Amino acid sequence: MRVVLAEDLYLLRDGLSRMLTAHGFDVVAAVETGPELLEALLGMRPDVAVVDVRLPPTQTDEGLQAALAARREVPGMPVLVLSQHVEQLYARELLADGTGGVGYLLKDRVFNAEQFIDAVRRVAGGGMAMDPDVIAKLLARSSRDAPMTRLTPREREVLELMAEGRSNSAIGQRLFLSESAVGKHTASIFGKLDLTQSDDDNRRVLAVLAYLNGM
Repeated sequence: MRVVLAEDLYLLRDGLSRMLTAHGFDVVAAVETGPELLEALLGMRPDVAVVDVRLPPTQTDEGLQAALAARREVPGMPVLVLSQHVEQLYARELLADGTGGVGYLLKDRVFNAEQFIDAVRRVAGGGMAMDPDVIAKLLARSSRDAPMTRLTPREREVLELMAEGRSNSAIGQRLFLSESAVGKHTASIFGKLDLTQSDDDNRRVLAVLAYLNGM
């Protein structure tokens, strides 16, 4: 699986590159600036991009903007962004087009190789991988938003895990529910958030996007 990696800190970039390689990924480019990232993404069309939000030259959101620009040219290109902090806007921008795999992890998470590699694989496979800390912060905020108050406590737990990118099977294991029970909760969530019948994966993204937006 071909990966483009963008991280401006040499030691972290080198460490991530070695970790990805050790787990069978082919790191086709490891860059340190926003312009380099955009060029690598459009030129190499990787299976997944792992991108630090803040990159030179501005050290603001160069990495995120380069990834979003690449996804406009290559719709659905899987992108996992890494950030030092929880930024709701970043997560919402990533999910906005509702296509392809996306993920948002806090940088602390990369020091757990199992969690990090699992997130990269899920995003590369077209799924989601949202950091639990991001979800927890958004959950606290969204508890004040009207549509979210329609959900039962169990449905909020299911939506929280859905936002992390977990499958119904994985959610069931975490919450000690059958997969069919999770499916019923998922259907109820879609109904309460007024997400009409369509492709199921898209509705999962839309539900999470609604969650991030607080509707």
